[in-house]
Amino acid sequence: MKILWVNSNFMHPTNKGGAIRTLEMLLHLQKRHEIHYAAIENPAQPEGPKRAHEYSYRAYAVRHKVPERGSAAFAAQLVGGMFSPLPLAMKRFRSVELGVFLARLIREEGFDRMVVDHLTPATYFPDLEHGILFQHNVETVIWRRHAEHAADPLRRLYFGVQARRMFEFERRVCRAVAHIVAVSAADAENMRKLFGVTHISEIPTGVNIEHHLPPPGVKCFADLAFVGSMDWLANIDGVKWFVEVVLPLVRRRRPEATFGVIGRMPPPEIRAMAERDPKIFVTGTVEDVRPYLWGSKISVVPLRIGGGTRLKIYESMAAKVPVISTSVGAEGLEVHPPENARIADSAEDFAEACVELLEDAGERTRMAAAAWEMVNARFSWERVAECFERVLEHTPRTLAV
Repeated sequence: MKILWVNSNFMHPTNKGGAIRTLEMLLHLQKRHEIHYAAIENPAQPEGPKRAHEYSYRAYAVRHKVPERGSAAFAAQLVGGMFSPLPLAMKRFRSVELGVFLARLIREEGFDRMVVDHLTPATYFPDLEHGILFQHNVETVIWRRHAEHAADPLRRLYFGVQARRMFEFERRVCRAVAHIVAVSAADAENMRKLFGVTHISEIPTGVNIEHHLPPPGVKCFADLAFVGSMDWLANIDGVKWFVEVVLPLVRRRRPEATFGVIGRMPPPEIRAMAERDPKIFVTGTVEDVRPYLWGSKISVVPLRIGGGTRLKIYESMAAKVPVISTSVGAEGLEVHPPENARIADSAEDFAEACVELLEDAGERTRMAAAAWEMVNARFSWERVAECFERVLEHTPRTLAV
């Protein structure tokens, strides 16, 4: 098949869960299909377009300035977004130039399938009725959870407005596209209920088993560790909740317990935690997160906000590091507590699980082994890509050549 794949960014640097999932799909699909990849070019990340040949037959880059968070331009966009029907998270990446370019490309090339990767490109994709939406999250659910957990009335009001706009936009797009690919059965069911859609399939989440297998003699990093991009609001909220509410309960019984935050672009409020507490480590951007994960006794996923599925859980399992997560953190994944993971939603239960595993090395080893056996047997990226390929093959070709 000749496939047009449209995204809001290129795949490198590959430092987010959605990018990892997409890259793995593309690497496997390009072995049998002709992939044309179009995305916004970020001048600060020249590596992206230069490496696009690794996963595509041809790549198209269009410049579009996305204001940096905290900048004057971002502040202006934030204010202007209050008066736009588009949710700000979508408006930031809307590229008129890319939309015009895609319309011409579609006319000229005659693609067999067209994939809209994430919801954001739907703001400029010119032919939604023939597009297959690869939906890594249910964005409406994320924004509703932001509103639910907002720290003050002003933030609650803002997130509430954004959640309503996101619902209207996401519903319209989901109803317009030819087909939807969800990353879990839970997400697929949410979209059926929220948006009244039936043209939807789900694929599982995968993991690169060999890439995450720990080598011998790993240097210790921390007792408890969180892995995730620290410029994402859900991760910031989860880490703050863990440090402010859960960790003090852990330290009542394990006073020397250490905690590491492994992820790019931590904001000042996260860095300040390490400055105040010498037993908290914040790495910032690192070339490879695996040595830090391997050097941790437990991987914690204390998320209260989120959607889609967290690759970090299967990656921790592949790294043979036991996992403790909230229900939201493990949502949509095949986990079987307490056999191969622990699930805890209250601060007290989360802290208790941390203490129990820190005090029982044998149980950590047993649980990590059970988790590794599961992901190794069932969730390789090759198997997941085959599921995605079947969806593409069974979506009718209705494009005009």
